[in-house]
This record gives sequence, C-alpha cells and structure tokens, in this order.
Amino acid sequence: MSGLAILLGLCSLLVLLGALEYARHRRYLAQIPIRIHVNGTRGKSSVTRLIAAGLRAGGLRTCAKTTGTLARMIMPDGREYPIFRPAGANVIEQLRIVRRASELEAKVLVIECMAVQPTLQALSEAKLIRATHGVLTNAREDHLDVMGPTEADVALALVATAPVRGTLFTAERRHLETVRQAALDRASDLVAIDDAAVSAITATDLEGFKYIEHAENLALALTVCERLGVPRDTALRGMWSASPDPGVLTAHPLDFFGRRLTFINAFAANDPESTGRIWQLSVDRHPEAQRRIAVVNCRADRGDRSRQLGEACLGWGLADHYVLIGSGTYIFARSAIEAGLDPGLITYGEERRVEEIFETLVDLSGPSALLIGVANIGGIGLELVRYFKNRSTLPQPGGRP
Repeated sequence: MSGLAILLGLCSLLVLLGALEYARHRRYLAQIPIRIHVNGTRGKSSVTRLIAAGLRAGGLRTCAKTTGTLARMIMPDGREYPIFRPAGANVIEQLRIVRRASELEAKVLVIECMAVQPTLQALSEAKLIRATHGVLTNAREDHLDVMGPTEADVALALVATAPVRGTLFTAERRHLETVRQAALDRASDLVAIDDAAVSAITATDLEGFKYIEHAENLALALTVCERLGVPRDTALRGMWSASPDPGVLTAHPLDFFGRRLTFINAFAANDPESTGRIWQLSVDRHPEAQRRIAVVNCRADRGDRSRQLGEACLGWGLADHYVLIGSGTYIFARSAIEAGLDPGLITYGEERRVEEIFETLVDLSGPSALLIGVANIGGIGLELVRYFKNRSTLPQPGGRP
C-alpha cells in the first residue's frame, strides 16, 4: 500500500471519528432542554452565577459553568468544582461540560462563553452550545487587538453567540441596534433591559448581596429567570445565597498598626469605562481616605489593555500614587506618562512577592488610604486580594466599596 493511500485512510478515519464524536455531543445537547449562553465584555461570570442561582431556587435542575477569575462548574445543588485544564484553556472543554451536565440530568445549562476570537465565538454557539437562550451583558472597549479596532467591532463580535430561533437577552444599550440586527438575522426574540428595568432594582435588592453587585447585572438575570417561570422574589433569594465569583467587586478594610487601609478589589473591571466608574464609586464612598493609590496589575500578554488604561487613568481622577505590579508594566507607564501623568507618582513592583507589594503600599499610605486594584485579576492580583481578605477587619467575607 502506498504512503498516499495510508495517509488518505488515516484522514478518513479521523473524519469518521470526529463525526461520531459530534453526533454524540448533539445527543448530549438534546438531553438538556434549556441552554443559556452568556457573553459580553463585563459581568459574564456574575450574570452566569446569578441566573443559575435564581433558576435553582425556582426548582429547575441547573448546572452552570463560569470562565471568570477561576473557571468553575457549578452543580445542581450549588456546589462547585474547578475545571481541570491539563493543556490550558481551550473552547473544546465546553464539550466536557455539556456531557457532564447531561449525565447529571440537568434541565438547564447556564454557560459562559470562553472564546475571544470572533470566529471561535461563532463556532462555540453554532457547534458547541446551540443555545435556546442567549445573554449579552454589554459591549465595551476590551480585547481590541482581537475584536477591535473599535467598540462597535467588539459588539459585532459578541453577537456571534446570539441563538438561532431562540431568545436573546441584553443589557447593552449603546450598541442595541447591532444586537437587534443579530436577533433578527437569527430569527430570535430580543428582550432588551432598558433604563426602567434597571431603575426598578432597589437598594434593598442590592443590599442582600455580601458584595457589590451591579443593578444592570441583576436586572438582566432576574428578567431571564422570570421568562423561564421563576418568580422574581424566589429568584432574588436564590441569588443572595449564591457564592460570588472570586473576581467580584469587594472591599477589605484593614487596621495595620493604627493605619486605616481599605483595599478595593476592582481587578476584574479591566476596560477603561468600567474601571472609571468603579474608581469614582469607590472614591465617593470613602471620603475619609487621606490618600488614594491605584494598584495596577499588568499583563505582558494584555498590552493593548494596559495601553488603554494608561491613556484613560487621568480621566478617573488623579491618584496620589500608582503602584504597577504584574508583568509588562512599562506599557501602562509609557501610555500614562504620554497622557500627562507625572513619572514621579509611579512605583514599579513588577515581579515582587505579595508581601513586598503590601509593604510598599503601607509605606505610601500614610495614616489612611484607599487602595484600588485595577486592570487584571490573574496571577499576583488574585494573590493580593487574598492577602488583604485574610487580614480584613470585616467579620464576613466580601464587603462593600
């Protein structure tokens, strides 16, 4: 037998095996009648958790999977387990999640989109999830190197996960027409969360959480649950009791030998607009702080994000100091200095251990300071959050900026 014939035979075998595997995956999908695919720039993990918790409270057997700070699969009883990734993150892991949800006899699967490349986002929906319900939280200037170059292009990329002949929910308003056209193209119903729906979220609704939850996220998740037959009050109680994503917005006050420090974990908000909002919110809620210090966790592989945040940081309000940690800190520093930031306000903490970063922050803080962590939660960012959380004076986990 010639080498060409052997090669053709192997290729045919691989194609056959792939077809059989996909047919099996389609059977698993068919056993889960409600499949909710959550996408967006900010809030995907939180909204995934909120929807799953609300549906569980309503008696629907629900599995969920998040791809946020730490990838997790959430079981029908609310317990969660880490996602095993022997070779790093890959969209193919969604196959395992669907299979496991089917084996657990879940009636609902709420799954966060983990793809960034527009082509992979489309593939994830068309082949891996085939959602009955889609959720788009928002479209912001992030991952512009992949989905850009503009925010409008990001919106076009994200609507690739709109379901076919299903229902698409969104809290996005700036690019609502793009979302509307995607729903029309896919023959899906569009449910848009407007200003009135967000305004209907009361302070009492938000006070039930042990962390800061955004009204837009809550309004979106409650609407999805109500459309699936779970009463608002029932869904809300379930959401209050659910575990948050490790990257949620939290505050950790600390009394360090008479120095009053408050560390705000805003690392998960890593686009300029969201970061600016959270910065202002934190500053407004802590007028007692004598100094304000930005803790910027950079990533060398997210250079575009560092550049954007550097260009925008002065628009949030000038901090007393900027401590740059992580990797590739020069990208943020260069952009910020070009935007007008005094280089003397920057301290470089690249490749420093968390204990060394803490000592640096203490030295810069004076009698009282507000420390706001931004840009990226991964790596040293998560370590720093845990460091402050474990030393916080709060009696309960989390807190409110």
